[in-house]
Amino acid sequence: MTTLRKKLLPGGAAALAGAALLLGTGLVRPASAADLPHAPVAYFASGSDLTGRQTPVDIADTTCRNLTEPARSAVNLTDADIKVYYNRDCRTGLPDRPNDWYFALGSLGWANFPFPALSYQVVRH
Repeated sequence: MTTLRKKLLPGGAAALAGAALLLGTGLVRPASAADLPHAPVAYFASGSDLTGRQTPVDIADTTCRNLTEPARSAVNLTDADIKVYYNRDCRTGLPDRPNDWYFALGSLGWANFPFPALSYQVVRH
């Protein structure tokens, strides 16, 4: 008859395994994460991974805003959310396909968009 036993790591080995796990999670972040600002800021970027020309977002302005040029990514390190639209004038839907789709860029986040972003609206809580 065989008995099953739990195998426990000694204290030092458990701490070392935990440290390795934490180090591993730091390596998984996207390449551009090292370039993220360390202050409250929100902007759209013309290229993927926050590259290219930047268009700042006025977090206090909650009206619909059209972007001066299409954006492929954005960062939002503020306490507000941003609704991102793939059509001008904050119209929902995919490009030239009306429906209720928009991209929700939450507080303290960044994203690459599947389609070029053309307008946005800040949502204050």
